Order: sequence, then structure tokens, then C-alpha cells
Amino acid sequence: MTKLFACRWYSFLFFSATLLTVGLHTVPVKAQNRMYNPVSIPTGDEVADTLSEKDIPTGEGGFSRDYLVELEEGDQVAIDLLSDEFDTIVTLIANDGSTVAENDDGPDGSTNSLLFARINESGSYIVRVRAFGETGGGKFTLKVTRLRPVN
Repeated sequence: MTKLFACRWYSFLFFSATLLTVGLHTVPVKAQNRMYNPVSIPTGDEVADTLSEKDIPTGEGGFSRDYLVELEEGDQVAIDLLSDEFDTIVTLIANDGSTVAENDDGPDGSTNSLLFARINESGSYIVRVRAFGETGGGKFTLKVTRLRPVN
């Protein structure tokens, strides 16, 4: 009886392991449907958009939305982020992932954001729009302006 039980037990384990192995090899790998692809915006253009739970999770309870902008060495830029629906934060991120500049509240005392930065290296930069903390999201306007010296 013990030999019969042991034989059936080993057969069960072998059969289970075989099915598991075969099952793991036949499960197709599904690609992620949504790839990271920030929207490109030219400097001087204004973007009206909405920040929602469909955007990039920040890990802090909120969400962010990224935009791609091409900047040249020596450029001085102003990035203006306005919303009546949430407390804004704007971040300028270099191609290597480092933060160039960030602003939470603008100089006017509102919860809108205004960021100034001088660009030290030509290339693609990310302008990240996000809400402060867990303040949610909503409609916003984003404008990236290249500042020119006054002659």
C-alpha cells in the first residue's frame, strides 16, 4: 500500500510539474498596449489639456503628463502652467533624466506654476505637468516660451 501511494504521489508531482512547465512555455507574452510617448510641442505654442487618472502615476497619489520640447544651448525659457482646477507643479527634465528646474507656486501667490531656466545643452527635454500631492487633476494650460534678449 505504501509503495502504491508513493508511486501515485510521485506520478502526480511529475505530471503536475510537466503541465506547469508546458503551460509556462505556451503562454504568449503580451506587449504593453500603451508605450511612453510624450507629446511634442514647439516652443511658443500653448497647450490646453487635462490631467487625469489615465496619465502617468507619480507614486505620491497623483498623476503627471509629459511633453517633449527641443531646446538649444543658451536658450532661456519660461514655462507657464495654469489651472483653476488643481495645484500645479511643472518640472523641466533633461534627456539624461536629471531635473533642470521645478516650480510649484508662481510669484503671484497662486497655485499656478512659472518656471525659468537657462539651457546648457542642446537636445530634447521633458516638461512634466503634475498636481501637488493628491489634489487630483483637471484642465490646464501649458506654455513654453523662448525668451529673447532686449536690444
